[in-house]
Amino acid sequence: MYQLLRKFLFNFDAEKVHYFSMNALSIISNIPFCKRILRNEFSISNPKPVTAFNLKFKNAVGLAAGFDKNACYLAELELLGFGFVEIGTVTPLPQEGNDKPRLFRLPKDKAIINRMGFNNDGVQVVKERLIKFAEKRKNANSSADSEKFIIGGNIGKNKITPNEDAWKDYEFCFNELFDVVDYFVVNVSSPNTPGLRDLQQKDSLRKILTHLQNLNQQKSVQRPLLLKISPDLAKEELEDIIDLALEIKLDGLVATNTTINREGLSSDKEKIENIGAGGVSGLPLNRVSGDICSYIHSKTNGLIPIISSGGIFTPADAQDRLKNGASLIQIWTSFIYEGPSVVKRIGNGLK
Repeated sequence: MYQLLRKFLFNFDAEKVHYFSMNALSIISNIPFCKRILRNEFSISNPKPVTAFNLKFKNAVGLAAGFDKNACYLAELELLGFGFVEIGTVTPLPQEGNDKPRLFRLPKDKAIINRMGFNNDGVQVVKERLIKFAEKRKNANSSADSEKFIIGGNIGKNKITPNEDAWKDYEFCFNELFDVVDYFVVNVSSPNTPGLRDLQQKDSLRKILTHLQNLNQQKSVQRPLLLKISPDLAKEELEDIIDLALEIKLDGLVATNTTINREGLSSDKEKIENIGAGGVSGLPLNRVSGDICSYIHSKTNGLIPIISSGGIFTPADAQDRLKNGASLIQIWTSFIYEGPSVVKRIGNGLK
């Protein structure tokens, strides 16, 4: 059924379809009997809770950042079976992001190219939505909603902020979201904000992460702090990040973000060239993201928890990541290509 719907929806602009689909889901899920149907249809049959970073996740299948940037659809995504959702990337000030169109499908590759550019409503608006979501959820009487739904906060810098002042943007978002998210992910690995990936250099990262760790330690209760990394890092750069993560006792790594590598794609070369700049997500990332996950786990003897993201489409993909050291997995592009049932299918297939 979904494959027919997908074929129809893929005739239209990807970004418009995203908001149309999620708004339609929001309307449907606010009808009580439809909400029950959705929960029964998409809930994982035998969820296996996972504890990571001292947090208990309902199941290991999460939604990566970039899908619900502004925390607009958390209730709907929980209905679809996700164990956790990472909102953002959120910046201090609202920003429009890059010019449209900026989201493109590559069906032959089961991939997406995006150059969104951290478009979001700004940390204050997102914070208010998270507060309202928590209050609404707390007041709900359904026993199915009693278990905590983990929300991660993916934070970044505004485009207009120079790199030398980037730490201020991360500090601001960290403080503003501290009471409304369960863990933080520092995003310095998106290819769609000019100069952002320069912050992955060891000295720049140390300044940002050490500062956030110091702020964290001053709180009565600490929030897990993770770093999202690029799949395009050279081996020496990846080892620098691993060393730094161990040195400052980072709580984990999210591996990986999108790639700027276009090698091996099956889609028409002219089409890809016409799309232009942007990060590739989806099936082409399967091997490289899996290899990076395995390398980090092996290099650290499992001391750094990993959320593995990139190219996970099947239960076998997810199981392979867990076998190779991931504590949790995130999907994004497979949710678009396989439909909402992919969450249940992966969750039920995990051993």
